[in-house]
Amino acid sequence: MAGLLKSPERFPFLLFKLRGFYLATGLAGGLLNPYMSTIFKDGGLSDAHVGVVMACSSVLIIAAQLFWGRLADKYGMTKPILLISLAVPAVAALLYQAPSLPVIIAAYMAAVAFTAPQAPIGDAYAVPAAHAAGSSYGAIRCFQSIGNALGGYAAGLFVSAFAPKQLGVPFFVLCCIGIAAVAALPKQAAGKFGKRSFTEGIAQLLKNRSVVLFLGACLLINQTLTAFNTYFVVVFQYSGGSYELAGIALMVAAVSNVPSMFLASIIIGRIGLERTMMIGATAYIVRWAIQFMLPVPSVMVGVQVLQGLSFGLFYVAAVEYVARLVPPDMQSTGQSVFSVVFSGMAGMAGNLLNGFLLEAGGPSLMNAACTASAACGAALLIGIVRSAGRSRAPGQTADTGVAARP
Repeated sequence: MAGLLKSPERFPFLLFKLRGFYLATGLAGGLLNPYMSTIFKDGGLSDAHVGVVMACSSVLIIAAQLFWGRLADKYGMTKPILLISLAVPAVAALLYQAPSLPVIIAAYMAAVAFTAPQAPIGDAYAVPAAHAAGSSYGAIRCFQSIGNALGGYAAGLFVSAFAPKQLGVPFFVLCCIGIAAVAALPKQAAGKFGKRSFTEGIAQLLKNRSVVLFLGACLLINQTLTAFNTYFVVVFQYSGGSYELAGIALMVAAVSNVPSMFLASIIIGRIGLERTMMIGATAYIVRWAIQFMLPVPSVMVGVQVLQGLSFGLFYVAAVEYVARLVPPDMQSTGQSVFSVVFSGMAGMAGNLLNGFLLEAGGPSLMNAACTASAACGAALLIGIVRSAGRSRAPGQTADTGVAARP
């Protein structure tokens, strides 16, 4: 971010454009992503085969995020990469209406490969921009959750009148709006990229025990989120829920992220990044346990209020945690590595496992496994919390190590 801005007066306008970018991508993602499994099923795939497709896409995400992240750090290509991450998926989504299932799958894989850098590179750009402007990452990122809420609700109304595969058309329009927001962002300054090799940076990170525990916790916790992101609409129909009610549930989940993300900086400032992530992990456990015990539509809608405490709070704290650990010249790569584990590897494992469990034992077995996995992830976070407590000197704040005020 250094060199992006020449004067403080430009900060409010930059934040406005970043919020527009997150809002547009949230609307687009909330509209289409929850219904991709339904589109595949309508095309003739079983639950297990949908899981295989989603798992293969996660493998692609892993390679793509590392590639795009390194490209952004080495050559300062943040803005061009963000533009591509919107343009290619926009065109690919129009092909979801094709009568051929192979064409739909190929279009989805192309969209995945180019969408992959959107979150990590966007976050690597937004975190320092927010701090420099005296704002917080959560206050920017919450606009994506607002978009997800509106998009999820609109999608529920849309598919009650049209086929889910036609969601590609409004998705295309929203991506075009996102492209306009990114095009208005200032270009990164040159001269501060490629200071160290990729392998040196990764090796330095992985020598830190807390980083290893953190990535392991992210894998175990976020693989459970595929039960919501990929399979919620399908499971909701199994329980007797309608498309309209599913749209409301998706909106509730996304709306709950807004206050959590907006207030995350206050919570982090009071108890630290590590304990904030621990709160999020605990909310994951409670969320899946409730759905295991009470798998009925009304409860499945109501429990989505925990999305904010689980995903929303955990994600903001995790992105800030990575930004704190990673050197300035490796921010895009660092966020990409985090996203590889949090989205790619967790997505691959979760889609395969939860697709298999859903096929073998139904929603009950899947929710029970998610509860256990989140609990194991929380156990790893306890190690990080204890390590942070031992390394912190008396009279220091929970997060930054700055002397606490009386």
